[in-house]
Amino acid sequence: MLLLTALADEPRHGYGLIQEIDAISQGRVRMRTGTLYGALDRLLQQGLIRVEREEVVDGRARKVYALAEAGRGVLAAETERLRAVVAEAERRLAARRVPVTRPKGALA
Repeated sequence: MLLLTALADEPRHGYGLIQEIDAISQGRVRMRTGTLYGALDRLLQQGLIRVEREEVVDGRARKVYALAEAGRGVLAAETERLRAVVAEAERRLAARRVPVTRPKGALA
């Protein structure tokens, strides 16, 4: 989900994806290089992402990945599913709200 989200607005190379995932997750997810490229390979095989282009930077080959149309559809569907889960959680929390009672003489 984080990889698809990181590619939703623009294509990115591996290190750019690591930085974007860190930003999206507010530092809670630190993607390691091996994990990243394993996940990218799986997403490529599933047709959810594609290689936008390959470039050479400082003598090293670098792939730039983009979200494929199938990936855009999966991301949109998962976003709706999560939105429904959040709405249900909020509904249930609201149903169980207990009024706050203050002891006599306490300041409001």
